[in-house]
Amino acid sequence: MRPDDWQLTEDIDDFLSRAGNFLRSRPALHTMPLTVIEKVRTLGTGEFGGGATLFGRLADGGEVRGICYRLPSRGLCPTPLSPEDADRLAAHLAGLGYRLPYVSAERDTATAFAESWQRYTGAAAKLTTRIRLYRLGTLTPPQPPPAGRGRVAGERDLDQVVRWCGEFVDTVGEVPAVDARSWAGSRFADRHFTFWETPDGTPASMAAVTTMVAGMVRVDPVYTPAHLRGRGYAGAVTVEVSRAALDAGATDVVLFADPDNPTSNALYQRIGYVQVAEWAVYDFR
Repeated sequence: MRPDDWQLTEDIDDFLSRAGNFLRSRPALHTMPLTVIEKVRTLGTGEFGGGATLFGRLADGGEVRGICYRLPSRGLCPTPLSPEDADRLAAHLAGLGYRLPYVSAERDTATAFAESWQRYTGAAAKLTTRIRLYRLGTLTPPQPPPAGRGRVAGERDLDQVVRWCGEFVDTVGEVPAVDARSWAGSRFADRHFTFWETPDGTPASMAAVTTMVAGMVRVDPVYTPAHLRGRGYAGAVTVEVSRAALDAGATDVVLFADPDNPTSNALYQRIGYVQVAEWAVYDFR
């Protein structure tokens, strides 16, 4: 085995002992593997249908320079890689007989892997999703803010949170759907939610954050019902959860936005978020 070959394992503890420092070295760019792998470490893979998660790392002289993971029955998610390293990963997985439904990664990495995967396996690659990663620079609250205040959601708010997460999923076209029956297994169940309330106490917008990992917190989702949009509520609640994350000691506060939605992109930039990278998903099915 060459020192720069991809090394695969299903042992999460061994993987983290070797690649943990690398993951923590770039918290913003590594937001997805940091949060997903931490969830697998603490909660297992029940949310993803059970089974083993595959982890890969690329080391050169003992120094890790890239990782990837694949959840049970899901696609491949590598960290940013050079075209050569992405090609080497595709060749390695194809040679072992793996089948992948998709790859999700930083745009150039996803594109390079998809091209190599198509070459090695014959599987046609189709770009299905583009998304933009932002990192908070200097938090700049909107002036004047909308009337009302932020309030951390509690147990009594669960029905409202579940309903709005279901509406969010419908709005952005995510699958699977979210409702009371599927809530415990959804990606939102471990998030920390905050409402922006109007002066009479009526929730007008909602934002959530992930649990902090390596000083990184990701804002996801941000949702305002259609009839309440355009009044500044989304910006206010995003500022609320961003400030709370900073106060809790976060060094990197990040979020994703649809690049085809100029309203949300302009909003996040106005309140201090700066673009870090473009993300892409290529479907092989």
